[in-house]
Amino acid sequence: MALETRVLQGDEWDVWYDNLELAFGGVPEPSEEREFSRAVTEAERSLGVWDGATCVGSAGAFTFRLSVPGGVLVPAAGVTMVGVAPTHRRRGVLTSLMRRQLDDIRAGGEPLAVLTASDPAIYGRFGYGTATYALSVDVDTTRVRLSVPPGTDDVRLRLVDPQEALADCERVYAALVPTRPGMPARRPGWERQALLDPPEGRGGASPLQCVVAERADGEVVGYARYRVRADRDAAGADGKVEVGDVDALDPAAYAALWRYLFGIDLTWTVRAPRRPVDDPVLHLVSDVRRSGARTRDALHLRVVDVAAALEARTYGAPVDVVLEVEDAFCPWNEGRWRLVADAEGAASCTRSAEPADLALSVRELGSAYLGGISLTSLAAAGLVRELRAGSLAEASRAFAGDVAPWLPHGF
Repeated sequence: MALETRVLQGDEWDVWYDNLELAFGGVPEPSEEREFSRAVTEAERSLGVWDGATCVGSAGAFTFRLSVPGGVLVPAAGVTMVGVAPTHRRRGVLTSLMRRQLDDIRAGGEPLAVLTASDPAIYGRFGYGTATYALSVDVDTTRVRLSVPPGTDDVRLRLVDPQEALADCERVYAALVPTRPGMPARRPGWERQALLDPPEGRGGASPLQCVVAERADGEVVGYARYRVRADRDAAGADGKVEVGDVDALDPAAYAALWRYLFGIDLTWTVRAPRRPVDDPVLHLVSDVRRSGARTRDALHLRVVDVAAALEARTYGAPVDVVLEVEDAFCPWNEGRWRLVADAEGAASCTRSAEPADLALSVRELGSAYLGGISLTSLAAAGLVRELRAGSLAEASRAFAGDVAPWLPHGF
Protein backbone atom coordinates (compact mmCIF):
# COMPACT_ATOMS: atom_id res chain seq x y z
CA MET A 1 0.00 0.00 0.00
CA ALA A 2 1.34 3.44 -0.93
CA LEU A 3 2.00 5.97 1.81
CA GLU A 4 -0.26 9.03 1.89
CA THR A 5 0.76 12.48 3.15
CA ARG A 6 -2.05 14.82 4.15
CA VAL A 7 -2.96 17.71 6.41
CA LEU A 8 -4.15 16.64 9.84
CA GLN A 9 -7.89 16.25 10.35
CA GLY A 10 -9.40 17.16 13.71
CA ASP A 11 -10.25 13.62 14.80
CA GLU A 12 -6.77 12.33 13.90
CA TRP A 13 -4.82 14.28 16.50
CA ASP A 14 -4.47 11.55 19.15
CA VAL A 15 -3.26 8.92 16.67
CA TRP A 16 -0.94 11.47 15.09
CA TYR A 17 0.52 12.45 18.46
CA ASP A 18 0.83 8.83 19.58
CA ASN A 19 3.12 8.27 16.60
CA LEU A 20 5.24 11.22 17.69
CA GLU A 21 5.62 9.79 21.21
CA LEU A 22 6.52 6.41 19.73
CA ALA A 23 9.19 8.01 17.54
CA PHE A 24 10.76 9.52 20.68
CA GLY A 25 10.91 6.27 22.62
CA GLY A 26 7.30 5.56 23.49
CA VAL A 27 7.25 7.30 26.90
CA PRO A 28 3.84 8.98 27.32
CA GLU A 29 3.92 12.72 27.93
CA PRO A 30 2.26 13.96 31.14
CA SER A 31 -1.40 14.67 30.47
CA GLU A 32 -1.05 18.38 31.27
CA GLU A 33 1.70 18.77 28.68
CA ARG A 34 -0.17 16.68 26.14
CA GLU A 35 -3.23 18.88 26.48
CA PHE A 36 -1.10 21.98 26.00
CA SER A 37 0.34 20.46 22.83
CA ARG A 38 -3.17 19.73 21.59
CA ALA A 39 -4.28 23.31 22.34
CA VAL A 40 -1.45 25.00 20.44
CA THR A 41 -1.35 22.59 17.49
CA GLU A 42 -2.26 24.35 14.24
CA ALA A 43 -4.03 21.52 12.43
CA GLU A 44 -3.87 23.28 9.08
CA ARG A 45 -0.06 23.35 9.40
CA SER A 46 0.29 19.77 10.64
CA LEU A 47 1.18 16.95 8.25
CA GLY A 48 0.77 13.23 8.74
CA VAL A 49 2.06 10.32 6.69
CA TRP A 50 -0.33 7.37 6.73
CA ASP A 51 0.15 3.72 5.92
CA GLY A 52 -3.48 2.71 5.69
CA ALA A 53 -5.04 3.63 9.04
CA THR A 54 -1.66 3.89 10.78
CA CYS A 55 0.14 7.21 11.19
CA VAL A 56 3.84 6.63 10.51
CA GLY A 57 5.17 10.17 10.20
CA SER A 58 4.40 13.66 11.48
CA ALA A 59 5.56 17.25 11.12
CA GLY A 60 3.94 20.45 12.29
CA ALA A 61 4.60 24.16 12.29
CA PHE A 62 3.66 27.02 14.57
CA THR A 63 3.03 30.53 13.29
CA PHE A 64 5.66 32.65 15.00
CA ARG A 65 7.14 36.11 14.76
CA LEU A 66 10.84 35.94 15.58
CA SER A 67 13.00 38.81 16.79
CA VAL A 68 15.93 39.49 14.44
CA PRO A 69 18.76 42.06 14.54
CA GLY A 70 17.26 45.52 14.60
CA GLY A 71 14.37 44.51 16.86
CA VAL A 72 12.15 43.56 13.93
CA LEU A 73 9.67 40.70 14.36
CA VAL A 74 9.83 38.51 11.24
CA PRO A 75 7.30 35.82 10.30
CA ALA A 76 8.83 32.40 10.95
CA ALA A 77 7.54 28.85 10.88
CA GLY A 78 8.32 27.06 14.15
CA VAL A 79 8.89 23.51 12.93
CA THR A 80 7.84 20.97 15.53
CA MET A 81 6.43 17.51 16.27
CA VAL A 82 8.62 15.82 13.67
CA GLY A 83 8.79 12.05 14.02
CA VAL A 84 8.85 8.85 11.98
CA ALA A 85 7.67 5.47 13.24
CA PRO A 86 10.49 2.94 13.84
CA THR A 87 8.94 0.65 11.21
CA HIS A 88 9.18 3.29 8.46
CA ARG A 89 12.61 4.84 8.88
CA ARG A 90 14.96 5.10 5.90
CA ARG A 91 12.08 5.04 3.46
CA GLY A 92 12.09 8.74 2.59
CA VAL A 93 9.28 9.68 4.98
CA LEU A 94 11.20 12.50 6.68
CA THR A 95 12.49 13.88 3.39
CA SER A 96 8.99 13.96 1.95
CA LEU A 97 7.69 15.78 5.03
CA MET A 98 10.49 18.36 4.91
CA ARG A 99 9.91 18.87 1.18
CA ARG A 100 6.17 19.44 1.57
CA GLN A 101 6.62 21.61 4.65
CA LEU A 102 9.20 23.97 3.15
CA ASP A 103 7.12 24.34 0.01
CA ASP A 104 4.14 25.29 2.18
CA ILE A 105 6.20 27.72 4.27
CA ARG A 106 7.43 29.45 1.13
CA ALA A 107 3.90 29.64 -0.28
CA GLY A 108 2.74 31.19 2.99
CA GLY A 109 5.27 34.01 2.72
CA GLU A 110 7.41 33.15 5.75
CA PRO A 111 11.09 33.83 4.99
CA LEU A 112 12.39 31.77 7.93
CA ALA A 113 11.86 28.34 9.44
CA VAL A 114 13.23 27.48 12.88
CA LEU A 115 13.37 24.39 15.07
CA THR A 116 15.05 22.76 18.03
CA ALA A 117 16.75 19.53 17.07
CA SER A 118 16.89 16.20 18.86
CA ASP A 119 19.79 15.43 16.51
CA PRO A 120 21.33 18.46 14.72
CA ALA A 121 22.88 16.32 11.98
CA ILE A 122 19.42 15.33 10.75
CA TYR A 123 18.28 18.84 9.94
CA GLY A 124 21.53 20.10 8.47
CA ARG A 125 20.67 17.97 5.44
CA PHE A 126 17.63 20.17 4.90
CA GLY A 127 19.45 23.49 5.22
CA TYR A 128 19.04 24.25 8.93
CA GLY A 129 22.07 25.82 10.59
CA THR A 130 22.76 26.28 14.30
CA ALA A 131 21.85 29.92 14.96
CA THR A 132 21.82 30.14 18.77
CA TYR A 133 23.48 28.41 21.69
CA ALA A 134 22.21 28.05 25.23
CA LEU A 135 24.28 28.51 28.37
CA SER A 136 23.76 26.26 31.39
CA VAL A 137 25.10 27.15 34.81
CA ASP A 138 25.39 24.88 37.85
CA VAL A 139 26.60 27.18 40.60
CA ASP A 140 28.05 26.06 43.92
CA THR A 141 26.58 28.82 46.08
CA THR A 142 28.67 27.81 49.10
CA ARG A 143 31.77 29.03 47.24
CA VAL A 144 30.42 31.56 44.74
CA ARG A 145 29.14 34.99 45.69
CA LEU A 146 27.45 37.74 43.70
CA SER A 147 28.65 41.29 43.20
CA VAL A 148 25.55 43.39 42.53
CA PRO A 149 25.21 46.85 40.95
CA PRO A 150 24.01 50.02 42.73
CA GLY A 151 20.28 50.09 43.24
CA THR A 152 19.91 46.36 43.87
CA ASP A 153 18.98 46.92 47.51
CA ASP A 154 16.15 49.23 46.41
CA VAL A 155 14.40 46.47 44.47
CA ARG A 156 11.44 44.93 46.25
CA LEU A 157 10.97 41.18 45.83
CA ARG A 158 7.66 39.47 46.38
CA LEU A 159 6.67 35.80 46.25
CA VAL A 160 3.52 35.36 44.21
CA ASP A 161 1.39 32.61 42.75
CA PRO A 162 2.77 31.92 39.25
CA GLN A 163 -0.70 32.11 37.70
CA GLU A 164 -1.57 35.40 39.40
CA ALA A 165 1.70 36.97 38.25
CA LEU A 166 1.40 35.72 34.68
CA ALA A 167 0.16 38.97 33.10
CA ASP A 168 2.98 41.01 34.69
CA CYS A 169 5.58 38.43 33.67
CA GLU A 170 4.30 38.36 30.10
CA ARG A 171 4.52 42.14 29.92
CA VAL A 172 8.19 41.99 30.95
CA TYR A 173 8.88 39.22 28.45
CA ALA A 174 7.19 41.13 25.62
CA ALA A 175 9.32 44.19 26.34
CA LEU A 176 12.49 42.10 26.08
CA VAL A 177 11.64 40.35 22.79
CA PRO A 178 12.80 43.17 20.45
CA THR A 179 16.05 43.58 22.40
CA ARG A 180 17.45 40.12 21.69
CA PRO A 181 17.35 38.20 18.38
CA GLY A 182 16.00 34.67 18.51
CA MET A 183 13.18 35.38 20.95
CA PRO A 184 9.69 34.52 19.66
CA ALA A 185 6.81 36.86 20.41
CA ARG A 186 4.30 34.72 22.28
CA ARG A 187 0.91 34.28 20.65
CA PRO A 188 -2.18 33.90 22.85
CA GLY A 189 -2.11 30.54 24.60
CA TRP A 190 1.67 30.20 24.61
CA GLU A 191 1.96 31.96 27.98
CA ARG A 192 0.62 28.73 29.51
CA GLN A 193 3.76 26.83 28.57
CA ALA A 194 5.88 28.43 31.31
CA LEU A 195 3.35 27.37 33.94
CA LEU A 196 3.13 23.71 32.99
CA ASP A 197 3.79 21.88 36.24
CA PRO A 198 2.65 18.25 36.16
CA PRO A 199 3.63 16.50 39.42
CA GLU A 200 5.01 13.53 37.49
CA GLY A 201 7.37 15.87 35.65
CA ARG A 202 8.98 17.48 38.70
CA GLY A 203 11.35 14.63 39.50
CA GLY A 204 10.87 15.16 43.23
CA ALA A 205 11.20 18.95 43.14
CA SER A 206 8.68 21.40 44.57
CA PRO A 207 5.76 22.86 42.65
CA LEU A 208 6.63 25.84 40.48
CA GLN A 209 7.35 29.03 42.45
CA CYS A 210 7.58 32.63 41.30
CA VAL A 211 9.20 35.77 42.68
CA VAL A 212 8.70 39.19 41.10
CA ALA A 213 10.92 42.27 41.28
CA GLU A 214 9.14 45.61 41.75
CA ARG A 215 10.06 49.26 41.67
CA ALA A 216 9.03 51.56 44.50
CA ASP A 217 5.77 52.36 42.72
CA GLY A 218 4.86 48.66 42.54
CA GLU A 219 5.60 48.19 38.84
CA VAL A 220 6.85 44.67 38.12
CA VAL A 221 10.17 44.90 36.27
CA GLY A 222 11.38 41.33 36.55
CA TYR A 223 10.54 37.81 37.62
CA ALA A 224 12.06 34.40 38.28
CA ARG A 225 10.32 31.05 38.13
CA TYR A 226 11.93 28.09 39.86
CA ARG A 227 11.56 24.87 41.80
CA VAL A 228 13.41 23.69 44.90
CA ARG A 229 14.74 20.17 45.20
CA ALA A 230 15.01 19.45 48.92
CA ASP A 231 17.73 16.79 48.73
CA ARG A 232 19.61 15.56 51.78
CA ASP A 233 22.80 13.61 52.35
CA ALA A 234 24.62 12.29 55.43
CA ALA A 235 25.69 15.83 56.35
CA GLY A 236 22.17 17.25 56.20
CA ALA A 237 20.35 19.46 53.69
CA ASP A 238 21.73 19.49 50.16
CA GLY A 239 19.00 21.41 48.36
CA LYS A 240 19.12 22.64 44.78
CA VAL A 241 17.34 25.51 43.07
CA GLU A 242 16.19 24.60 39.56
CA VAL A 243 15.66 27.82 37.60
CA GLY A 244 13.13 28.04 34.81
CA ASP A 245 13.11 31.74 33.90
CA VAL A 246 14.88 34.90 35.01
CA ASP A 247 13.91 38.06 33.10
CA ALA A 248 14.23 41.70 34.08
CA LEU A 249 14.11 45.15 32.53
CA ASP A 250 17.10 46.66 34.35
CA PRO A 251 20.39 45.48 35.89
CA ALA A 252 19.37 46.10 39.50
CA ALA A 253 16.23 43.98 39.23
CA TYR A 254 18.15 41.25 37.41
CA ALA A 255 20.83 41.11 40.10
CA ALA A 256 18.23 41.16 42.87
CA LEU A 257 16.50 38.11 41.40
CA TRP A 258 19.74 36.14 41.13
CA ARG A 259 20.74 37.14 44.67
CA TYR A 260 17.40 35.82 45.87
CA LEU A 261 17.91 32.50 44.07
CA PHE A 262 21.43 32.18 45.48
CA GLY A 263 20.18 32.80 49.02
CA ILE A 264 17.28 30.34 49.37
CA ASP A 265 17.65 28.52 52.68
CA LEU A 266 18.91 24.92 52.77
CA THR A 267 20.08 25.01 49.16
CA TRP A 268 23.70 24.96 48.00
CA THR A 269 23.37 24.76 44.23
CA VAL A 270 21.60 26.89 41.63
CA ARG A 271 20.99 25.26 38.27
CA ALA A 272 19.80 27.22 35.25
CA PRO A 273 19.77 25.19 32.04
CA ARG A 274 18.76 27.65 29.31
CA ARG A 275 20.38 31.07 29.47
CA PRO A 276 21.89 33.41 26.83
CA VAL A 277 25.58 32.71 26.25
CA ASP A 278 26.34 36.33 27.18
CA ASP A 279 24.16 36.24 30.30
CA PRO A 280 25.15 39.07 32.70
CA VAL A 281 25.13 36.57 35.56
CA LEU A 282 28.59 35.48 34.36
CA HIS A 283 29.84 38.94 35.34
CA LEU A 284 28.05 38.95 38.70
CA VAL A 285 29.52 35.72 40.06
CA SER A 286 32.75 35.82 42.03
CA ASP A 287 34.12 32.61 40.47
CA VAL A 288 32.95 31.66 37.00
CA ARG A 289 34.96 28.42 37.15
CA ARG A 290 32.77 27.14 39.98
CA SER A 291 29.63 28.13 38.10
CA GLY A 292 29.68 25.05 35.86
CA ALA A 293 29.15 27.07 32.69
CA ARG A 294 28.67 25.06 29.50
CA THR A 295 26.92 25.52 26.17
CA ARG A 296 24.97 23.49 23.64
CA ASP A 297 23.10 24.20 20.42
CA ALA A 298 19.57 25.59 20.74
CA LEU A 299 17.74 27.22 17.83
CA HIS A 300 18.36 25.97 14.29
CA LEU A 301 17.37 28.35 11.51
CA ARG A 302 16.62 27.80 7.84
CA VAL A 303 16.46 30.66 5.36
CA VAL A 304 13.44 29.90 3.17
CA ASP A 305 13.55 33.08 1.09
CA VAL A 306 17.03 34.61 0.81
CA ALA A 307 15.99 38.06 -0.39
CA ALA A 308 13.11 38.52 2.06
CA ALA A 309 15.12 37.19 5.01
CA LEU A 310 18.20 39.33 4.39
CA GLU A 311 16.13 42.46 3.83
CA ALA A 312 14.10 41.89 7.01
CA ARG A 313 16.99 42.39 9.46
CA THR A 314 19.30 45.35 9.97
CA TYR A 315 23.09 45.31 9.85
CA GLY A 316 25.76 46.59 12.22
CA ALA A 317 27.95 48.13 9.53
CA PRO A 318 27.63 49.16 5.87
CA VAL A 319 28.08 46.24 3.49
CA ASP A 320 28.00 45.61 -0.24
CA VAL A 321 28.72 41.96 -1.09
CA VAL A 322 27.60 39.39 -3.61
CA LEU A 323 26.80 36.06 -1.99
CA GLU A 324 26.93 32.80 -3.92
CA VAL A 325 24.35 30.67 -2.11
CA GLU A 326 24.17 26.89 -2.46
CA ASP A 327 20.78 25.36 -1.69
CA ALA A 328 20.02 22.08 -3.41
CA PHE A 329 16.93 21.35 -1.31
CA CYS A 330 15.27 24.72 -2.04
CA PRO A 331 16.68 25.59 -5.46
CA TRP A 332 14.84 28.91 -5.65
CA ASN A 333 17.54 30.21 -3.28
CA GLU A 334 20.45 29.01 -5.44
CA GLY A 335 22.70 31.55 -7.11
CA ARG A 336 24.12 35.01 -6.54
CA TRP A 337 22.54 37.62 -4.35
CA ARG A 338 23.79 41.17 -3.87
CA LEU A 339 23.33 42.40 -0.31
CA VAL A 340 23.66 46.14 0.25
CA ALA A 341 23.15 47.81 3.64
CA ASP A 342 23.65 51.47 4.48
CA ALA A 343 25.04 53.10 7.62
CA GLU A 344 21.59 52.95 9.27
CA GLY A 345 21.42 49.20 8.67
CA ALA A 346 18.60 49.19 6.10
CA ALA A 347 19.23 46.61 3.40
CA SER A 348 18.32 45.45 -0.08
CA CYS A 349 18.98 41.99 -1.49
CA THR A 350 18.55 41.26 -5.18
CA ARG A 351 19.60 38.72 -7.78
CA SER A 352 22.98 39.55 -9.30
CA ALA A 353 25.07 38.60 -12.33
CA GLU A 354 28.20 40.14 -10.79
CA PRO A 355 31.13 37.98 -9.63
CA ALA A 356 30.59 36.48 -6.18
CA ASP A 357 32.49 37.84 -3.17
CA LEU A 358 31.60 35.05 -0.72
CA ALA A 359 30.40 31.49 -1.29
CA LEU A 360 28.41 29.60 1.32
CA SER A 361 25.54 27.18 1.70
CA VAL A 362 22.12 28.17 2.98
CA ARG A 363 22.96 26.28 6.18
CA GLU A 364 25.81 28.67 7.00
CA LEU A 365 23.64 31.63 6.03
CA GLY A 366 21.11 30.43 8.60
CA SER A 367 23.79 30.10 11.25
CA ALA A 368 25.00 33.67 10.69
CA TYR A 369 21.55 35.23 10.25
CA LEU A 370 20.80 36.18 13.87
CA GLY A 371 24.26 37.62 14.45
CA GLY A 372 25.56 35.11 16.98
CA ILE A 373 27.74 32.97 14.71
CA SER A 374 30.36 34.94 12.79
CA LEU A 375 31.01 34.42 9.10
CA THR A 376 34.70 34.64 9.99
CA SER A 377 34.49 31.63 12.28
CA LEU A 378 32.54 29.69 9.66
CA ALA A 379 35.21 30.57 7.10
CA ALA A 380 37.91 29.33 9.46
CA ALA A 381 36.13 25.97 9.43
CA GLY A 382 36.13 25.97 5.63
CA LEU A 383 32.37 26.51 5.41
CA VAL A 384 32.48 30.01 3.88
CA ARG A 385 34.87 30.85 1.03
CA GLU A 386 36.16 34.35 0.45
CA LEU A 387 36.37 35.08 -3.28
CA ARG A 388 37.19 38.81 -3.04
CA ALA A 389 39.84 39.95 -0.59
CA GLY A 390 38.33 41.91 2.29
CA SER A 391 34.74 40.82 1.67
CA LEU A 392 34.72 38.32 4.54
CA ALA A 393 35.63 40.90 7.18
CA GLU A 394 33.16 43.39 5.71
CA ALA A 395 30.28 40.93 5.74
CA SER A 396 31.18 39.47 9.12
CA ARG A 397 31.11 42.92 10.75
CA ALA A 398 27.76 43.68 9.16
CA PHE A 399 26.09 40.42 10.25
CA ALA A 400 27.40 40.55 13.85
CA GLY A 401 24.99 41.57 16.60
CA ASP A 402 25.43 43.54 19.82
CA VAL A 403 23.95 40.76 21.96
CA ALA A 404 23.95 37.00 21.57
CA PRO A 405 20.76 35.61 20.06
CA TRP A 406 18.76 33.45 22.43
CA LEU A 407 15.84 31.05 22.40
CA PRO A 408 14.28 31.25 25.89
CA HIS A 409 11.97 28.24 25.58
CA GLY A 410 11.26 25.26 23.40
CA PHE A 411 8.32 24.69 21.09
